[in-house]
Amino acid sequence: MAKITLALLSGGISSEREVSLNSGAQVFEALDKSKYDIRRYDPKYDLARLVTEADQIDAALVILHGPYGEDGTVQGMLDLLDVPYQGAGVLGSALAMNKLVAKQLYESAGLPVAPYVVVYDHDRSALETVEQQLGFPVVVKPVEAGSSVGMAIPRSLDDLPGALEDAFQYGRSVMIEAYVDGIEVTGGVLGNDEIEALPLIEIIPAESHEFFDYEAKYTAGVTEEICPARISPDLTAKAQNFAKAAHKVLHCSGYSRTDMILRDKEFYVLETNTIPGMTATSLFPQAAKVAGYSFSQLLDKLIQLSLENHQRGR
Repeated sequence: MAKITLALLSGGISSEREVSLNSGAQVFEALDKSKYDIRRYDPKYDLARLVTEADQIDAALVILHGPYGEDGTVQGMLDLLDVPYQGAGVLGSALAMNKLVAKQLYESAGLPVAPYVVVYDHDRSALETVEQQLGFPVVVKPVEAGSSVGMAIPRSLDDLPGALEDAFQYGRSVMIEAYVDGIEVTGGVLGNDEIEALPLIEIIPAESHEFFDYEAKYTAGVTEEICPARISPDLTAKAQNFAKAAHKVLHCSGYSRTDMILRDKEFYVLETNTIPGMTATSLFPQAAKVAGYSFSQLLDKLIQLSLENHQRGR
């Protein structure tokens, strides 16, 4: 059987470049070399080479995070080059990347979300209502960034300006959410038309971390991750259904991972990742392992799903 010529994209130019490079290196090691002829591309340097070699490529694994990788831009280029790739297309990638649009779509689908306001760099008038509408503490996060970059939890009105200035480094709009104190869980789904809900993971950052921030995500030993999550079967099923619903309403495909907070037996949907972290110990591969997929088998499955999507015209 002929090998699949596979383009592996990692790196890029977002603030999550180093995470992407690390994920890409581990994905390369896990891929079955008897099945794939792997060509590696860093979009920061190699886009011209990718375009030149596109007609030799059977499929791509996009292991990029943040803007210019997870937001539909690279996906659109691959569509133009007629190269299949895993995960969401242009529309799903763009919708999920924008936290405001995603939140609005969650609400339209009846998914529970925390109250929020959005502040723009050119118009900060909404700040006048934050204390009245949301109270404190609140969660501040850039509308278009991942891996918790630029995120903070101001506990008083005095703490808010500094948190906003940090968040505005990553975009011109910032979301301010009511803080929900509870159990953080994440639910992965896998598949195209028939989607499989993976086991939930419970996320417990170390006491030195107020929330699951960038360091807690990517520093070994800082966060305890328990799979399956220690919640009842009924709550597990509810969260898995929410993960499926979020996947569908955001027009995702192939796979995604939706983060939620559980408080008093009620879930609040936070955000959906269309290219979840892909090291062997990342959350999505951990859940897939409990579901019976080795890391290598998971990558095989994602490539298979991308080829199926492409055959159907995505």
